[in-house]
Amino acid sequence: MKEANKKTLIGPVNGSFAFKICPDGTVDRNIVLCNFCNKEFSYHRSSSSLKYHLNAKHSGAKLEVMETLNGQQNASSEEENPQTTNQNILMFEPVEENQKTLFGPVNGSFGFKICPDGTVDKSTVLCNFCNKEFSYHRSSSSLKYHLNAKHSGAILEVRTLNETLDGQQNASSEDEKPQTTNQNVLTLEPVYHPDTQEQDQAIERALALWIGRTGLPLQTVEDKDFVSMMAVVDSRLKIPNKTKISNLIESIYEDERKKFKDRLATARKLTIGLGIWTTKGLGASFLSISACYFCPVQNQAQHILLSLEEISHPHAAHSIKVCLDRCTELWGIPENKILTIITSNGGKMAAAFRPEEEEPSSADSEDDERSDGEYEDEETRYGALTIERTPCFVHTLQVVVNMLYKEVSVTHLLEKVRAVVKQFCRSSNAMEKLGQPCGLTLIKDRVPRWSSTYQMMSHLIQGKDSVVQVANEMGWCCLLPDEWLKITALRDLLLPFAHHVKTLQSDTMSLSLIVPALLDLTSHLNQFSLESAHRDLRGLAHKMKVNLEQCFSCFLFPSETKFSPLAAAACLLDPTVSRDALIDNTDDGVQELLNEAEKFVLGASTTIKNEDESDKDYGDASWEDVKEEPLSKRPRFRFLSAKLASSKQPKPPMTKTLQELRKYKEELSSSQNISDFESGMDFWLAQNSMTYVTLKPLALDLLAMPASQAFAERAFSFTDDLTRSQCKRARMIWERNAFLKLNQDQ
Repeated sequence: MKEANKKTLIGPVNGSFAFKICPDGTVDRNIVLCNFCNKEFSYHRSSSSLKYHLNAKHSGAKLEVMETLNGQQNASSEEENPQTTNQNILMFEPVEENQKTLFGPVNGSFGFKICPDGTVDKSTVLCNFCNKEFSYHRSSSSLKYHLNAKHSGAILEVRTLNETLDGQQNASSEDEKPQTTNQNVLTLEPVYHPDTQEQDQAIERALALWIGRTGLPLQTVEDKDFVSMMAVVDSRLKIPNKTKISNLIESIYEDERKKFKDRLATARKLTIGLGIWTTKGLGASFLSISACYFCPVQNQAQHILLSLEEISHPHAAHSIKVCLDRCTELWGIPENKILTIITSNGGKMAAAFRPEEEEPSSADSEDDERSDGEYEDEETRYGALTIERTPCFVHTLQVVVNMLYKEVSVTHLLEKVRAVVKQFCRSSNAMEKLGQPCGLTLIKDRVPRWSSTYQMMSHLIQGKDSVVQVANEMGWCCLLPDEWLKITALRDLLLPFAHHVKTLQSDTMSLSLIVPALLDLTSHLNQFSLESAHRDLRGLAHKMKVNLEQCFSCFLFPSETKFSPLAAAACLLDPTVSRDALIDNTDDGVQELLNEAEKFVLGASTTIKNEDESDKDYGDASWEDVKEEPLSKRPRFRFLSAKLASSKQPKPPMTKTLQELRKYKEELSSSQNISDFESGMDFWLAQNSMTYVTLKPLALDLLAMPASQAFAERAFSFTDDLTRSQCKRARMIWERNAFLKLNQDQ
């Protein structure tokens, strides 16, 4: 290294550059001079360009200087730091053929090649670990990739030794030689190699799904706190902007729609669920449409959201039907695939799917005169009729239970209960005292939601002793002993209703439980009306029983005009409940219901098996279709023979279906392994398809059906964000978010 002349002072890069001295004797610290070639450079506290100049033009001289510094430090601190001396030698002599190289890029991990004539070839570098040659044109990306791929272990070892050496040198000679210590150590900075493209796409997809399903604004990915949090998780991650996230969500949405559309195409039958929700103040109304079906691809029952759109007031039956037709056409669902449509009991909703009343024709009267043994004359509802509506079990049951609000004595009792609960909810001191011994709180009810009234009574009865004690301490009026007994009896009256509602509001596989639940509730109300100690509650139970049979007559009484055998057929094909509810029940009404269920199963199974032959005609042949036969082969009485032949036409094959049904009932009576299956769906999935050729597909389709349209109404949980914005684009995004959220587990 050249000594600083009169015009310079020792400057940056460990004295390799010096500050310039102006003619007037002042020092210009914005200009430095190279001590090797005396070239001037601008200097503004950044030495990157100066280091690049040394590495490109004076690498040999730089290596010589560093070796000299190593020798000085080894001579001065050999006894104090013996490990440091060995480490310095290890760092700068990693290979045997280092005479052919000079200190090169990537912190000395590569060296420039020395040609046989002694010149330095700066376009070729040698790896100091494996001595492999690489082309070098001021870009070190390929060199870093080579180190990470081939010598990651050596880099880690060198990095660990450097950290140890730094600690020893800083402790022993930080005050004496702080600059020299840093020069002796070869520091390999950690090099980040990005993950594969598939991993990057997976991270971006997961982030897009999180934004899309939760309904968070797209600006979340650009929020400073979110970016800081992701930097703590992994500082190497690159967070995509909101535009890319929006495009990813839209792409995922389209892929999900295509996936479910393909699955719907493979389904044999499905059930449609409809729900309507209106905002406060009647500002807007929305219609949700869902589909429940057995998916042969996934081999399980699935319930997905199809559409969620705004409808205009008034909610006319025609507009509801138009929205449904548009949705089914968009998803490619033919009408003959729809088993039934489950809706609430609203007047407009019911009118949208009410069959048109037609006058009986002469053909109908002729059909009534046919024999009862001809199965082909039975009306197969499994696909021959237009779409029929099934009332939602939960909504219909609420009509029955809400009769308790019309009983004067019960209403008076509930008012006293609400007064007690209201006193506790207003006093934090009372709630604190109540929570210490029993650990629960009292809740208020919301009329006419009977489930909230049931919860209010249950919480109050559960903490009865604590409530009475705290009320006496506070000097409040509480319920009398006979009122406690009456409120307990009222809770017991509603207990089976709450249990069945919790079971039957599931998304799938609950239609088969409707008939057992109704029979159980009827028996409960009948028993309660006879055994209860409270006269008014006995009368209430009797009224509820009559109303229950009236509201659910479409499921219980085949003589009703609106009777639907779907629930009874699903119950028959559910081995976990069919014996107790139908087969072993000797009640005349139940046996009649069982017969209707068997007729439906036989007709529906025949329709499935022979759907390709459903258009065949077994009789009426036109004159043109009669082939001319030789005169000798013609029958003597041609028209009489044709009539006899038509009367002997074979009926649609029923033998196989009857055999399967009988075998299924025999297996229910003899098998002891039915209890091993958690549901009827598990039972049929375990059966051989060759044993139940026609019965198994029908059973899977019926058992997959829900008993309520709670799933369709669950989409309205996103409505708070929807009603805050009147923008059409925002509501489209809301519909997309609801689709991704509700269908995420399917």
